[in-house]
Amino acid sequence: MSSKTEKDPEKIRYYLALSQAQKVGPSVFKAILAYSGSAKAFFQLNKGKAAKIPRVGEKLLAIQSQSESLLRKADELIEHCEKKGFRISVFTDADFPSRLKVLEDGPIILFTQGNGNLNFERSIGIVGTRSATTYGKSITRKIVEDLLPYQPVIISGLAYGIDIEAHRAAMQVGLPTVAVMGSPLSQIYPAAHKKTAEQLQEMGILMSEYAPGSTMVPGNFPARNRIIAGLSDALIVVEAAVKGGALITAEIAYSYNKDVFAVPGNLQSAFSEGCNQLIKKMKAGIYTGPGDIAEALFWTKPGEEAVKRPNLDLSGRDDDEVSILKLLQEKGESEIDQISYQTEIPLGMLSSKLLSLEFEGIVKSLPGKKYKLLI
Repeated sequence: MSSKTEKDPEKIRYYLALSQAQKVGPSVFKAILAYSGSAKAFFQLNKGKAAKIPRVGEKLLAIQSQSESLLRKADELIEHCEKKGFRISVFTDADFPSRLKVLEDGPIILFTQGNGNLNFERSIGIVGTRSATTYGKSITRKIVEDLLPYQPVIISGLAYGIDIEAHRAAMQVGLPTVAVMGSPLSQIYPAAHKKTAEQLQEMGILMSEYAPGSTMVPGNFPARNRIIAGLSDALIVVEAAVKGGALITAEIAYSYNKDVFAVPGNLQSAFSEGCNQLIKKMKAGIYTGPGDIAEALFWTKPGEEAVKRPNLDLSGRDDDEVSILKLLQEKGESEIDQISYQTEIPLGMLSSKLLSLEFEGIVKSLPGKKYKLLI
């Protein structure tokens, strides 16, 4: 999964300079890019035009007057990354993960180390509690082993418990894996996983949105969960308490309209409670095996005939079915209440129609009472 692309050193320099300024998070950064055209152009705008940029207040205008010091910091950071072998990818680079570009709250800059293309063909996120049980660890290994024929990249967070088990299982069976860190690349956390992180780089990637040398704070870890969710085509939660990082990641993945699966567990186990709640609230499907993933994502094994998606044929259908199918064709997916509102079909009748279409393999129900067209 190795890949090399040409980089624009000046663009990277100005991206890093702007990212080093206080109060410039992803949303503000993207507003600046949308208005100015580039990070460099922002520093060259007059104050009147800069003040008109959405989300850029008077306090942020001071950034322009700090351009020399910010560029100096950027140069030092570039030099440090070159010495350590860290790669820098910015939002507009061709090699920046396309899965993250579409996220409103996605990162602007990524620091990576290892071997791999950031735009992999298939990916599965696997997350869970840091206090994994023996059962949880064995299930994690089984999930990774069962996914081997589909050759996905395994995404997780290098944390204790389920995360590190997922990375190690991937390396053991020969699958590439990406560790999304809540710390800078220069500070492996937890330190106990440093050896695994070094091994992982041989056929995978360490990734962080935090610049080397930056301060690691507790808020980094919930924030990095959105990257795990964004990079994953589907997310599997193995074990999770009612509160914790795994549930945060699942909620984010659900909000991104990703396929989320949870491993059901013992009703008396605290670390199964989170998974069972996700299933109960219809925010996750029950994971029973790799076939669940293959069916949801239309994956096939090498040598298998590709899954044929049914053609949308509206002939012979009643007016209600035509309205439903046309709406889903336009929207991709929609909640049942919205379908009812926009098609003016009563909920009781709509549920019956959707069920019939699902039996035909044309429509699929999703967690959260959503439906999507399977073509």
